Amino acid sequence: MRFVVVTGMSGAGKSTALKFLEDGGYYCVDNLPVPLMGKFVELLSMPDSEIEKIALGIDVRNGQSFDELLQVLDVLKREGMNYEVLFLESSDEILVKRYKETRRSHPLAGNDRVDVGIEKERSELRLIKQRSDYIIDTSRMLTRELKASIDKIFINNKSYKNLFVTVVSFGFKYGIPTDADLVFDVRFLPNPYYYEKLKYMSGNDKEVSDYVMSFKEADIFLDKLEDMLVFLLPNYIIEGKNQLVIAIGCTGGKHRSVTLANRLYERLKKYDDYGYKIDHRDIDKDAKRKA
Repeated sequence: MRFVVVTGMSGAGKSTALKFLEDGGYYCVDNLPVPLMGKFVELLSMPDSEIEKIALGIDVRNGQSFDELLQVLDVLKREGMNYEVLFLESSDEILVKRYKETRRSHPLAGNDRVDVGIEKERSELRLIKQRSDYIIDTSRMLTRELKASIDKIFINNKSYKNLFVTVVSFGFKYGIPTDADLVFDVRFLPNPYYYEKLKYMSGNDKEVSDYVMSFKEADIFLDKLEDMLVFLLPNYIIEGKNQLVIAIGCTGGKHRSVTLANRLYERLKKYDDYGYKIDHRDIDKDAKRKA
């Protein structure tokens, strides 16, 4: 039997993750009281039970004690019950934004601000996060990207090393992405903007992509960058990083950066241990400004 505990920050997507697990054939229960958890798993793991996959959602609602949860998990481990812990994470800024959009109050905030509740919850969840098998940061994720990560780990049983990599193209004239961890400047390559045929296209168009990649320096850059990232990614994981943003910039964020970001994204996807997404931040900004 496969047993998954789904927990994490309120507003980070636990309910959505449970829905995806349920779609994948898991028997899901949300917010089960911690004292009942051991008995519940025991009943469902009886020899005559037909349930092979269980997912329990545990969070801070109703005064759930995570110290008690850790004790229950220790007991289950001593009794030979294998389990996995999935922790859903998100940045404070995104969590506050989500609470404001839904007009909900944080379960630990009481009469205080939402960010006070988030701070209390982070403290409460600190130890369970350290013991989690999988940490997924949903700050920059679309719903379909979260589903892809859930399916990869719990449906398709592929390796996942707690790192989600975003490759983002941008234009320097619009500023460097504030959440970028690594920034690379590809303005050393000839600019397609100065060719009338290519000017109004983007790096997503084959003509522009072929032009940019026709210069040997583009492939050399990608080879060196890929080699460096193969070294860096596992070391970031060792240091506890679970979200990495790689920003590739050119002047306007429309031609060279888009091409190189796409090519890097395709190269990285062959390293299947991580989660990936591509984002072209400024690809349409020139057209919008002119309009």
